[in-house]
Amino acid sequence: MTKQPQPPQNKTPPTHTTVLGFGALNLDRIYYVDRIVRPDEEGFISSTENHPGGSAANTIVGLSRLGTETGYIGKVAGDEGGRILLDDLSSEVVDTTSVSVTNNQNDRSGECLIMVDCSGDRGILVDPGVNDTISTADVDMDQVDSAALIHMTSFVCRNSDTSFKTQKHVAASTTADISLDPGTLYAERGMEALMEFISRARVVLPSDNELKLMTGCEDIQEGASMLIDAGAQWVAVKLGADGCYVADGRIKWHIPAQNVNVVDTTGAGDAFNAGFIYGMLHGMDIVTCALIGNITASIKITKRGARGGLPYMDQLDAAITGL
Repeated sequence: MTKQPQPPQNKTPPTHTTVLGFGALNLDRIYYVDRIVRPDEEGFISSTENHPGGSAANTIVGLSRLGTETGYIGKVAGDEGGRILLDDLSSEVVDTTSVSVTNNQNDRSGECLIMVDCSGDRGILVDPGVNDTISTADVDMDQVDSAALIHMTSFVCRNSDTSFKTQKHVAASTTADISLDPGTLYAERGMEALMEFISRARVVLPSDNELKLMTGCEDIQEGASMLIDAGAQWVAVKLGADGCYVADGRIKWHIPAQNVNVVDTTGAGDAFNAGFIYGMLHGMDIVTCALIGNITASIKITKRGARGGLPYMDQLDAAITGL
């Protein structure tokens, strides 16, 4: 079922203001290529760029640009990558007091090698570095409980499950709302492993493929209903070029994507999350939140990099007004 919702007329300010991100911090090394190669194939690099990234961090920067008070829970090494990541968050008015910095000279900050082809499609290789070592001692629960929402995304957990277990502890213990973008890494663990998140979630924000991995269900509507039955209040399923599907136990709706010239889809889902959460914090209904998420993502994908196209409030307002 498809509906084109009306742009929001009024914004109800949230009673709490801070949104905290909790996920990996990575320096994205982006290679723009003629094609994303398969085994035994060769391709060509046209240009390279370095951008601060990490799924939760991208969403938090997106929210900060929309005027939301934000902070971050994470870890970096005391290396060049770590300094770039912290400086960039600070420049985006994100509170970094809860980002731990390790002093071991052998530690590495997280890094992603991203290949983007001429169609805007991408492939990613990840070095988690110290992202996988966040313990409960690194988390200030007083700060967490004072937030409006904790937005959680996946850790690679290649070297340790420590950060995953810490996230589960926070999700089960905090009085703040939870939003979860599982990514493929957590979705592959299945619903049972993610129940501490799902049962407390204000919203779960998977892609269609991640939803199938989590639930084992091929039907998007049935899979979303499984998450609702498990305790999630809202589910927003990202469908790429097809827009998104949302459900809250009563409403089940498909919202089509905006038609734009695609340059780079890196971080498109994170941009959607920022727009959706922004709407949710301001008391908008689930369909309007999805519309704002779609618009935010559509603006982002017209620029290179996970954050380069994230809109500011005036840009988002202009796009909404232009519908």
